[in-house]
Amino acid sequence: MKKLIVLFAVLIYAAKSFAQAPEYNDLIILFADAKYEKLIREATKYTESDKTKNDALPYLWLSKGLYAMSQQGDKDEIYKNAFKEAIGALGSFRKKDKDGSLYKEHVEFVEKLKMAVLESIINELDAKMYKKATPLLTKYYKISPDDLGAKYLEAACKFRDADKSGANLVWKDADKRIASVKDLSTMTEVDKILFKRGIIESAECFIASKQVDKAKNLMKKVAPWFEGDEEFQEKYNQIVN
Repeated sequence: MKKLIVLFAVLIYAAKSFAQAPEYNDLIILFADAKYEKLIREATKYTESDKTKNDALPYLWLSKGLYAMSQQGDKDEIYKNAFKEAIGALGSFRKKDKDGSLYKEHVEFVEKLKMAVLESIINELDAKMYKKATPLLTKYYKISPDDLGAKYLEAACKFRDADKSGANLVWKDADKRIASVKDLSTMTEVDKILFKRGIIESAECFIASKQVDKAKNLMKKVAPWFEGDEEFQEKYNQIVN
């Protein structure tokens, strides 16, 4: 009887161990050793395997490997789209990380990639290349789904690109969501940068379409959240005062 109890306990432990998602230590080691090409190959195998394709972590490590390769100046031609693919892999990671627990563990990398995309977006905005900024926002959504700042910026880009009906639909959705926002405590620093730019760009679009009161109300709504922010205060004074 005692042997049966021990055997039963062993079987339960084994079942629990089997049920737990693997930690993918092999991928962690490859990343730590800067063996990025092998990391990409091995992570890709996991994403294609029926046993592990629904696990989030292989996509994270695939994204890390691809991003690392995208930063190398002498990379092989096969990695010419590594940055774009890194974003796609990270988007898959976010989708498969159902409870967001892994995101919290790896938020630093997620924010790094978000910032890289945001810098590209800002460059296009500064050059008034709104048509090029829009697909970059699509990439940003993959990493940061339902981002409110991206919504306002998407609407502004559509407006500047003469898609006024499309812009109004996005603004309508964004305005519904901002109504329930009390502060920016849940936003990361990257989120705040994008949110501020989205608000300012949207307000300037309202001014351009002779909706001055709407522009002022939007700026007044968010003003308490940007106290001490010189860039915002300068725009606030231009639009509101």
